Amino acid sequence: MIIAGMIVIIVTGLVLAPLSAADEAEYAGAAACGQCHIQASDNWAHTVHGRRSIQIPGTPDAAQGCESCHGPGARHIENPVDKNTILRFTKNSIQPITEQNAQCMNCHQGGQRIHWLNSAHESHDVACSDCHNPMASVSQGGLLAKQTINETCYSCHQQQRAEFQRRSHMPLPEGKMSCSDCHNPHGGVTDPLLKTVRVNDTCFECHAEKRGPFLWEHAPVRDSCMNCHLPHGSNHDMLLDAPRPLICQQCHSQLGHPNDLLTRGNLANGTFPDARLIGRSCSNCHTQIHGSNHPSGVLFHR
Repeated sequence: MIIAGMIVIIVTGLVLAPLSAADEAEYAGAAACGQCHIQASDNWAHTVHGRRSIQIPGTPDAAQGCESCHGPGARHIENPVDKNTILRFTKNSIQPITEQNAQCMNCHQGGQRIHWLNSAHESHDVACSDCHNPMASVSQGGLLAKQTINETCYSCHQQQRAEFQRRSHMPLPEGKMSCSDCHNPHGGVTDPLLKTVRVNDTCFECHAEKRGPFLWEHAPVRDSCMNCHLPHGSNHDMLLDAPRPLICQQCHSQLGHPNDLLTRGNLANGTFPDARLIGRSCSNCHTQIHGSNHPSGVLFHR
């Protein structure tokens, strides 16, 4: 309804901020945008943003359409080559990334984004549009820039992509999990943007049998799973960061067992086979290496 030259939009009893006649004059309308941006307008109509503006008439999103994100477009129509006339969500935009992200945060606040401020991505000027494509439905959900979460992350994290190609790896390439199962890309209380406060708590979400508490604890296990394992991929079995027995001998030297140099001759088909290089090496005997609840399990034998 119109009250004294002001436009007030009422939706289910909620009175939204009134727009003055001057403000209304700055908005060109989605139809005007579509006259030039034909392909973009058609793609956008099939996204969750586009459907929302159509399915909920009377809201500012429906009234302003494209301009609810890009800002008033009247000046842009008058001078399309002037990049100052409208907010662009591209790497070549003259608007700072903080301003671009702030526009997205007008609607997408809280929830998983509660720790976005000062997070690793925010601190390195990662824009929402670097990972998301609000103008087209490329992915099944989340309006991602790539078809999957993993491919979107790989756009920047090339080292992790290579690690997942190693012979022992987390089952991401097989599609059994995604980066977001362990990480929250929108922010976290840790530098790697983990969904939990500790590495171990993240691992325990799947490996609950390693959680404990145990009667006999293994100190490096309680400290961090990454003392022995690489989180993404390794060329050693079980994601170990070194082959057995070398990984054990990093801490256990000359304690109970000889620490002789082991060579190919100590393999199963060598001249002097040694159990420390056969099968699971030290774990052939110390089977409960993550911790034991057996009364006689002080050496993790049982």
